[in-house]
Amino acid sequence: MPSKTTTKRAGPGFRCSECGWTTAKWVGRCGECQAWGTVIDAGADASSGRTPATTVAAPAPPIGEIDATQARFHTTGVSELDRVLGGGLVPGAVVLMAGEPGIGKSTLLLDVAAKVARHRRPEGSTRSVLYVTGEESAAQVRVRADRIGAVADTLFLGAETDLGRALGQIEKADPDLLIIDSVQTLQSSAVDGTAGGVTQVREVAASLINEAKTRNMATVLVGHVTKDGSIAGPRLLEHLVDVVCQFEGERHSRLRLVRAVKNRFGPTDEVGCFDLGENGIVSLEDPSGLFLSGTADPVEGTCVTVTLEGRRPLVAEVQSLLTPSGQGSPRRTVSGLDSARIHLILAVLQRRGKFPLNADDCYVSTVGGVRLTEPATDLAAALAIASAKLNAPVPPGMIAFGELGLAGEVRPVPGIGRRVREAARLGFRRAVVPKSPEPLGELPDGVVVFEVHTLLEALHTMQELTST
Repeated sequence: MPSKTTTKRAGPGFRCSECGWTTAKWVGRCGECQAWGTVIDAGADASSGRTPATTVAAPAPPIGEIDATQARFHTTGVSELDRVLGGGLVPGAVVLMAGEPGIGKSTLLLDVAAKVARHRRPEGSTRSVLYVTGEESAAQVRVRADRIGAVADTLFLGAETDLGRALGQIEKADPDLLIIDSVQTLQSSAVDGTAGGVTQVREVAASLINEAKTRNMATVLVGHVTKDGSIAGPRLLEHLVDVVCQFEGERHSRLRLVRAVKNRFGPTDEVGCFDLGENGIVSLEDPSGLFLSGTADPVEGTCVTVTLEGRRPLVAEVQSLLTPSGQGSPRRTVSGLDSARIHLILAVLQRRGKFPLNADDCYVSTVGGVRLTEPATDLAAALAIASAKLNAPVPPGMIAFGELGLAGEVRPVPGIGRRVREAARLGFRRAVVPKSPEPLGELPDGVVVFEVHTLLEALHTMQELTST
């Protein structure tokens, strides 16, 4: 009688290293998280058993006996970056700074490196900084440092693309601050793959984070972004680091914004403003003046609004221009605002406000290259378009903000009192705002607030203020 053979059913052969999705066949793209190059052999790193316990050097102490002074903030020398980080850099913390190419990441971090290197401790000694560049030569970085005044005695510069040599530089310099520009350019010989790939970035980041925690060394990693604006490399990179900062800005504008997407040591709703010029990048303590036209005489089609970038109110100007259309379908051109919301505002103006706009080309833009994405700018855009249609300027010294609904209602927005106080600081004395269920708080003397419920009320208020 023939013997029976038992066939063991094979399990999933491949697994996504990002989300854990499994498949029997290898594919280039994960079917769950849609990440490329993350599907690997499930048996490649399978463990034969449980990890045994090992002897520790010292038992875990009570939390009350841990010295919290080791996690105190140390200033970067750049006030706006300190604002975003929550007070500065924490020893042993790892910060990921991501942004598009050419936006100013290297310039900002080179300036930070020089200022940290010049900063003296209470006992008088200076801090050492190691700047490792894998994208430029040491001479190129030195030229930029001379241009922006970022040369310091304890700022060390190394041009390395091999992870082992970079770790050797860290061993010799033993810095207080390490800057890696960028994490995608380093490559480890211990793992396969090209520099910038998922496997290489994971290995490089893990090695650098281990050095940062072991040496209690603050570390800043520069990261690239993909076409859709997300951080390149494995998603695991964002989970491993302590702080993730996004560097933003229009290429044709000098304004740069740094916002914290993740921060274990501070808030994530702070925004740092910088001015990128020929002599480097400088902090902007009061950037609102950049977004106002500064015309001496009132011009129709303009309205000033206040937007919140994180917790910081910024005063900006919205401009609109209407011209008779010479073709069947009128043109709609938008710069600095969401084009979909401008189309919504035009529809509400025509339907609820009875403004005939079908025969006009409409151009809407912001001043200074600022991008306004908050719905609170809806009311200012609507009043600017109405002002252009009526050929009557918005009353001088007036601001407006509020979200506009399809029914013509003006919805409340957060921070109304804070916005009004910021506008009053710049000399605006009249504000058209949505009706708020919360008190506005104490307002400066001479400021008059007009609370409206609908777009028609806002239009009537604007016309009444114009006639007075």
